[in-house]
Amino acid sequence: LNRARGGSYVAVGLTGIAIFGVFLFLTYYLQLVKGYSPVASGLAFLPMIACILISSNTSSIVLLPRLGPRALIAAGMLIGGGGMAYLTQLTVTSSYAGSVLPALLAMGVGFGMIFSPAINTATTGVARQDSGVASALVNTMQQVGGSIGTAALSTVALTATATYLAAHHAGQLAPATAAVHGYTIAFTVSAALLGLGALIITLLVPSKSRLEELRNAAPPVDAAPVPSPALADALSSQSGGPSQVRQADRS
Repeated sequence: LNRARGGSYVAVGLTGIAIFGVFLFLTYYLQLVKGYSPVASGLAFLPMIACILISSNTSSIVLLPRLGPRALIAAGMLIGGGGMAYLTQLTVTSSYAGSVLPALLAMGVGFGMIFSPAINTATTGVARQDSGVASALVNTMQQVGGSIGTAALSTVALTATATYLAAHHAGQLAPATAAVHGYTIAFTVSAALLGLGALIITLLVPSKSRLEELRNAAPPVDAAPVPSPALADALSSQSGGPSQVRQADRS
């Protein structure tokens, strides 16, 4: 029911769908189509990981206090979606430096702007007894998003591959071309999901100024409960004085 917290969970879930799709289908592309070894494929993802590290630290330390989570998360989704959209132009003969690396760099910057502010927002202002649940739900949303993304995007990609191969079955490169077509369709769906996520975050998460107003107006999460006047009168009449009421409040 908390808009900022709920929006953060939505952002983590949608990004989980997209990022697991990237790892899956881009790995397929590098190994099955371009002939990369497993080690070379893993090394090919390192630029994206480096950008995530730099972007997440910069966004959480420098940009989040100044811009607020809504601007950062929405911008990160748009940047990550742009990287996804760039991957839709992949072909069998595309090069890593010209067609894959720019997309990885953009997605690394975008994902770093999403995860760190979203996790920070999802766990800020939580009562001490609920902090474990709030933190665990972030991981749950990411894992659920990854599971849904892997299953749904695999179905989309395989269906697109089979349809393309049925219509263009001739030629030596037909299987590889059909597989790449399926991958690009999956990238298109992921880019659309990130674009939808940016819209949802813009509508759901409050602005920086509004979020500060809500946090300042909220009572401290560990504040002691104040008894109602009726309860105070009842305790006073039964115990014989305000000192007993204060003792009951402490109890």
